[in-house]
Amino acid sequence: MRLRLPFALGPVARVSLGVLALFVSLVLIADMVLGIIPPRTETELLARHRVAENVAAQTSVLLTSADQALLVRSLQQVMSRNRDLLSVAVRRAGGGILVQRGDHDRHWEVRDSARSRLNHLQVQLYSGGKPWGWVEMAFAPAGAGGVLNWLREPAVQFYSLLIIGGFLLCFFYLRRVMQYLDPSAAVPERVRAAFDTLSDGVVVLDAEARIMLANRAFRALHPDGGGEMQGRAVRDLQWLPRHVGGEQPDLPWTSVLSGQADVPDARMSIMQPDGKSVEAIVRCAPVRDGGGRMRGCIVTFHDVTEVYEANDRLRETLGDLERTREQIHTQNEELRRLAMRDPMTGCLNRRAFFDAAADLADMALGGDATLCCIMTDIDHFKGFNDLYGHSVGDQVIQVVARALAASIRNTDLLCRYGGEEFCILLPNTSLADACVIAERARATIESGASAGVRSVQVRKITSSFGVATVAAGASSLQVLIDQADQALYVSKAEGRNRVTVWTPEHAV
Repeated sequence: MRLRLPFALGPVARVSLGVLALFVSLVLIADMVLGIIPPRTETELLARHRVAENVAAQTSVLLTSADQALLVRSLQQVMSRNRDLLSVAVRRAGGGILVQRGDHDRHWEVRDSARSRLNHLQVQLYSGGKPWGWVEMAFAPAGAGGVLNWLREPAVQFYSLLIIGGFLLCFFYLRRVMQYLDPSAAVPERVRAAFDTLSDGVVVLDAEARIMLANRAFRALHPDGGGEMQGRAVRDLQWLPRHVGGEQPDLPWTSVLSGQADVPDARMSIMQPDGKSVEAIVRCAPVRDGGGRMRGCIVTFHDVTEVYEANDRLRETLGDLERTREQIHTQNEELRRLAMRDPMTGCLNRRAFFDAAADLADMALGGDATLCCIMTDIDHFKGFNDLYGHSVGDQVIQVVARALAASIRNTDLLCRYGGEEFCILLPNTSLADACVIAERARATIESGASAGVRSVQVRKITSSFGVATVAAGASSLQVLIDQADQALYVSKAEGRNRVTVWTPEHAV
């Protein structure tokens, strides 16, 4: 009956096992005849004798110094360095123990004959040329049963290493030899020359992904590609990537050789020693025999590095253009802001204010919406300039502008109308709500504007307000502003720091 293995062995493995069996048989015969591998007990007894003699020599030296503490420490170190040493003792010739480490009474066996054995060693100590006593050492039993102790046998370890190492060496050596003896590796020179004329890199693989042919363009993909390739596994080429990017993680030839019919083109980046990369489009086609069996594949590498570099330069140029466009847009917005805003306060300047207010005024004058206007200026502003200087006066204007901006809505228009005077336009706001907004702004300025001047402690800052509404009969935006300005002058005339609503009696 023929023995069948649960797995199939290739021809290289079977030849390797045969060669190994012959070699191991010769070694076994040589060991039986010559005894080249000593038993474990002999080697272990020899090793333990060396330990015992070293301890005896060291103990003899320490006995002359009469330093018993040092002797105890020395024996403890011997115990810690030898794990199979159970106990050690120094015994006088009269039978008394001088020092001991471990449970010597339990582990030491006293016999009249053959006192030194594998597990119990006794070495004579001399002092002044005369016997002084003994060093007694009790070891753990050697050669006890069990798989682990059996595996520690020198013969077992030797034959295990011989079988495993010998098989691996034979297998890889014969595998390499069989690659060169494979008739399929013999490619005619004219075929090589024809492949070398191709501009794309071409490599022909057999069914085991070993290289049968590689042309000049393929070798030029990397400086390490100039070595011998025929018969080598393609995975042994360290400079080839181990995977490709995108949605196709497997290498194309791996997919084709595994039987996958449709393998799309894949992009592969081959890194160079200088840090750059060669970008290639990899295509793979199967090679089958007349019976349709897979015999290998042809892999082509189309170098598209220049295309990708041109695309990268184009993307960089487009990125620069986009950044330039954004910078121009930002600068235009800044110019527009500067053109519309007062540089000191950030409020609308008069030109931008009237441009934005024109549509609101047209709607309000046409009766489609309500519109109110607030005019305000800082009380006794000249006194700030005269008392603290113009730089502090500028800060006063700025803190008042911030207080006004915090008191109105986003849809309202705030304009620095001139000097310390401000104009506020409130669309879709009733006269009562406009008065509330003006009073809130007045109170905010009175209570907190002075604290906003950081450079110097100034006197209290207040402002006067005038309010007007289109509903009172203003015929134009300018008339509405003039009415609010007239109400402002009434506030100043009546004591300042107050809000006045325009009425026909205030008309000049």
